Amino acid sequence: MTNSPASPRSHTLAERELRAAVRGTVLTTTDAAYDGARRIWNGAVDRRPAVLTRCADAEDAAMTVRIAREHGLPLSVRGGGHDWSGRALREGGVVLDLSELRGVTVNPSDATATAQGGVRAGDLVAGAHEHGFKPVVGTVKAVGVTGLTLGGGYGLLGGLHGLAADNLLAARVVLADGTEVTADATENPDLYWALRGGGGNFGVVTDLRYRVHPGATVLSGLLLFPLDQASSVLRGYRELIAEAPDELTVMAGFFTGPEGTPVLFLLPMWSGDPALGNDAVARLAKLGTPVFGEVNPMAYQDVLGMFDAVVVDGRHNEMRTRWLPELTDTTTELLIAAAARMTSPYSGLYLHHFHGAAARVPSADTAFALRKDHLLVEIAASWAPAGDTEADAAHGQWARQVSAELAESALSGGYPNLLGSDERERALASFGAGGAERLLEVKRRYDPDNVFSAVPALLPTPS
Repeated sequence: MTNSPASPRSHTLAERELRAAVRGTVLTTTDAAYDGARRIWNGAVDRRPAVLTRCADAEDAAMTVRIAREHGLPLSVRGGGHDWSGRALREGGVVLDLSELRGVTVNPSDATATAQGGVRAGDLVAGAHEHGFKPVVGTVKAVGVTGLTLGGGYGLLGGLHGLAADNLLAARVVLADGTEVTADATENPDLYWALRGGGGNFGVVTDLRYRVHPGATVLSGLLLFPLDQASSVLRGYRELIAEAPDELTVMAGFFTGPEGTPVLFLLPMWSGDPALGNDAVARLAKLGTPVFGEVNPMAYQDVLGMFDAVVVDGRHNEMRTRWLPELTDTTTELLIAAAARMTSPYSGLYLHHFHGAAARVPSADTAFALRKDHLLVEIAASWAPAGDTEADAAHGQWARQVSAELAESALSGGYPNLLGSDERERALASFGAGGAERLLEVKRRYDPDNVFSAVPALLPTPS
């Protein structure tokens, strides 16, 4: 699709046709609900699309794609709206908004769940909980499941059940020409491969079918340690995760604690037999002297609620990411120093533990290629804007500086879901040897005109 500016007449004609054709709501700048509809999680993103279509079903999505293309309008897709760089919104374009498609259907007989394209992690977890199951999702209820899955999907069940993408059994996809297809292991298998880690670059995913897992209760809790214990606690953490069984995945990181100062947190989840997990989890509390917290049996959905207060719509955000093969003494001290100089009480550093089942998937089986033990470091600058340009810029600079400091110790590439639009080379490197070329071939087949651009690195070129 051309990137040249569309004429006002094109916007008017597209709006008129969409209002006549779709069952959902069509909004433009003159509608009272427009400003609310264009707001996303990152309040720093202030783009004004020409038209927003709040889809009522998959047919609305297909119609929106066809009409946007017919009039030469740039198109973006919104699910949960939590991509920090704001790729859900295109200035002057058409937003295909799936956020009201939040239906979840669970089939206990075959341990699967079907989720519509706008489903949030909390929706899927709650639906599965009612039937005694748990799905593999991230760590925050508000995040959209579709975007999470298409990028890979780190979570607290990774050791036992892999990434969210590893549990995707099938997807219903609206392609760039407006047609609908199914992607699974037998039907459009190349597209199915690309959707599991290649991002939303190939079409609009309107429905996903997941494998879910028995048992809605886990052993978990949040342990907080003062910053002056962080060095010794993280050394113990490094030793513990190096030998952790599949059932134990332990997230770690730093945020501002109840007293207003940075603290180290450990968030373990034992998803096996509770009787066998007590000793493993108890070791974490003994790594230091926690100032808060305990670990107990609890509902899986309650664990995901622990970070609800962190993901608040409207704050300004900038995120960076690094893959670390391990926590060395050097990277440990870099992280502690970075936590000590966080510029906002809303910022944080989050270490996602990748091991076990997730690491045993062959690299070539999915577009997500990094299949060995590692830590994903999520560097999250978040702040309430002060209206002072220099002061606001300092928060993003903190995130970029931490990323640069970790670069020498990091693996090449980075998690595509968190890479910025200025990190094209890192995005390409993240797909591994041959992976980027294979993804580009799938892109040429399903979206040769680059209608969908969730991962900027994947730009098709002539064969």
